[in-house]
Amino acid sequence: MLSGMREHDGPLTRLRRGHEQSVLELLRKQGPLSRAELGTRSGLSRTTLHDIVGGLLGSGVVVATTPQVESRKRGRPVEKLSLDPAAGEAVGIDFARRAVHVAAVNFAHEVVGSASEPHAPDLSWPARVDIAEHLLADLATGDRDRSRLGHLDALTGIGVGVVGPIADPGSEHAHAQGIDDLPDLLRKRFGAPVLLDNNTRLAALAEAVWGAAADSGDVLYLRLSHGVGGGLVVGGALHRGRYGLSGEFGHITVDPHGRTCDCGKTGCLETRACLDAVLCRYRETGGEATGLGGFLDAVTAAEPAALDVLEHVGADVGGVLAAVCHVVGAGVIVVGGELAEAGPALLDPVERALRHHLMPLAHHHVELRRATLGETGSALGGIALVLHESPLLTHYPRPASEDSEDNA
Repeated sequence: MLSGMREHDGPLTRLRRGHEQSVLELLRKQGPLSRAELGTRSGLSRTTLHDIVGGLLGSGVVVATTPQVESRKRGRPVEKLSLDPAAGEAVGIDFARRAVHVAAVNFAHEVVGSASEPHAPDLSWPARVDIAEHLLADLATGDRDRSRLGHLDALTGIGVGVVGPIADPGSEHAHAQGIDDLPDLLRKRFGAPVLLDNNTRLAALAEAVWGAAADSGDVLYLRLSHGVGGGLVVGGALHRGRYGLSGEFGHITVDPHGRTCDCGKTGCLETRACLDAVLCRYRETGGEATGLGGFLDAVTAAEPAALDVLEHVGADVGGVLAAVCHVVGAGVIVVGGELAEAGPALLDPVERALRHHLMPLAHHHVELRRATLGETGSALGGIALVLHESPLLTHYPRPASEDSEDNA
């Protein structure tokens, strides 16, 4: 019997457990995979993988599915393996300037749902967290009772996007931005690890993982909203920068004699392309509509004042994008944010200016696209950060808490 006990906990058993953990980790990070994909990425032989997968399927930890009929290609449908969807969830929260956006994804990488709620720009952080909490409760149960969050209690983690530079997510540096207590507040409220980063960079990650640029390894993302910012995917990896300042395209100077920017400089792109600046210029040229909705209606109606403003904004944006492309060699440019809802009235002028400023050799290597994930893009990027499911995060900094766990 003692011999049997030693065999039960012997090297072969430990090796098997290691193989199981390898397979489970791949499915957690990368979502549903076929057996062939699992074999390639795990390095296990077909025989070993067959045995490991069979055991995991038998225990219910892993489930098998086939594509929906409308998504199947010709031939036999390829079975996909994933973690049990009920095993847990990851949540993304985007604390934008004037709204909270949330999204939840289960362990099978299925989007459980997303929701948003606007708020005043000066709302306190505890009140914003309250909004996030009841939005997530609504996703899970249809009411606002935190005690009934159900399977959202099994959170793997929460990826959080905030406005402004994040030099070291979760560090004391965040004190200057008024968010030093936010990670602790969220951890206490939800009982899950929290990863914090710039919300626009998370939107870039989401577009590169699930959205408009999922087919490219070199992506430039620009968001035109209440602020102007972006993100970069360079050589197949999300670029964060030495001080977390990558993607601050809104603070590239376009008019040395222009208006003073909130950053302290003069004539930044943000002073000409953020929503307030666009609406101000529109009214200065005789436009009568108020608010973004009215402006977009004026664009749809082909009002000359609205189209003229977007022509000038497009020229500024296209020039900046071309300059950045010359530096990083982006293959795909994705433009998102509320202003992108203007569609071709904005994107066509951007395209013209981009082509005008690009070197001729680059014309056929750069493609301009509109973002596809909408206002919950940053929340979905937060989920990608939690799951670490994308190769785009291979060289991305990990939080100190993970390093501590690895060294424990």
